[in-house]
Amino acid sequence: MAGFAEYDELDGLALAQLVRQRQIKPLELVECAIKRIEERDPAINSIVHKMFDRGREQAVKDLPDGPFMGVPFLLKDLGAEDAGEPSTGSCSLLADWRPGRDCVLVTRFKRAGLLILGRTNTPELGLYGVTEPAMHGPTRNPWNTERTPGGSSGGSGAAVAARLVPMAHGGDGGGSIRIPASQCGLVGLKPTRGRTPLGPFHGEKWNGFVSEHVLTRSVRDSAAMLDAIHGSDVGAPYEVAPPRSSFLQGLNEKPRNLRIAFTTESLFSEEPAHPDCVAAVKAAAALAEDLGHSVEEARPDFDRDLMIRAYLLTVASSVPLAIRNASRKAGRAAKPSDFERPTWLLKIIGEKLSAADYVWIREEMMLGARRIAGFFQRYDIFLTATVARPPVRIGELALSSMEMAQLALLRRVPVAPLLRSALDKMAKDALAPTPN
Repeated sequence: MAGFAEYDELDGLALAQLVRQRQIKPLELVECAIKRIEERDPAINSIVHKMFDRGREQAVKDLPDGPFMGVPFLLKDLGAEDAGEPSTGSCSLLADWRPGRDCVLVTRFKRAGLLILGRTNTPELGLYGVTEPAMHGPTRNPWNTERTPGGSSGGSGAAVAARLVPMAHGGDGGGSIRIPASQCGLVGLKPTRGRTPLGPFHGEKWNGFVSEHVLTRSVRDSAAMLDAIHGSDVGAPYEVAPPRSSFLQGLNEKPRNLRIAFTTESLFSEEPAHPDCVAAVKAAAALAEDLGHSVEEARPDFDRDLMIRAYLLTVASSVPLAIRNASRKAGRAAKPSDFERPTWLLKIIGEKLSAADYVWIREEMMLGARRIAGFFQRYDIFLTATVARPPVRIGELALSSMEMAQLALLRRVPVAPLLRSALDKMAKDALAPTPN
């Protein structure tokens, strides 16, 4: 049944329904996915670890009667610890590490009936908006293989867009689900912090910026998956109120008239948005107005430069911890040669931050959040483009040889003013394509 043509067109819920009705067997769906991976993935390089034999073994066992029973699935190779399988974060130091148990999220994925067939490519430690790690090489966008699928869940986005699987896991701290969803033509929801679990291997990630979920081809798959995996796990640092009803059932509820604000501007960049992105926002705003909603052009007011610096310092302050954890798992001290140069530079910058700097960062972010929350007292939805330009070409954002030499010098002579200047440039370059 590897030639089951409908596999490319049906979403996860539809495939699970066929399994439940005994119109197709889970093993047949697994073979469909494997055939497509073998045929299509060499051109896009989305999968960095294959688990075909385990998937086949699981497919012939009694599966949990979850919403996605028998549906093939992929995990992003960052976090998503799956007992006995690698979880490298595209970091060579972790090439041989295997977790001894599943994380809570993976347990819930399995309980939903999913059959995991592999792990997908990600930039090193998930730090970048393109997926071009030195460890695995670039992942390419299946719509145009000269361009990026985005990052950091770029491998998952490319795999779903190429119809290898109907959905795949992703995580998002600064756009890592939403960017590849936008650039691959998918549905990508970043849940509210605390909505999905991060335990037991993490308390929180990036000061609570990171949430994990999936990239899908349909809104209903995204909703049904959130029904399956939401809820706090033991020891979570915070939790959110449970939903009033099923997320999936909510798709059948007619929304009230909403107050929608929109902007065509780039929120975290001085660079103007590409005309294609502007046109997409205007088209969405016009559609919302045609549906009877109140739509007007408006945006929240905040200190952009301050928020950019606070965001990048938050990320930088998290990198030393990530490298320390990698060292603990690998059983040896980390060396600069174990990591890409920008990653090691972020580690140095993070280690230069004082406790006072860290408290200041958190306070500024929280004050910024309060100001933006005030904006949502007036509006229900804020509509923007996700990215400010079409997907960049593979290698377009790579550092030049001069920039690489400058980073090498900074690693040897970490002078504070030069580090701050380097961070500002990294912030400008990194956020310009994906400023929202």
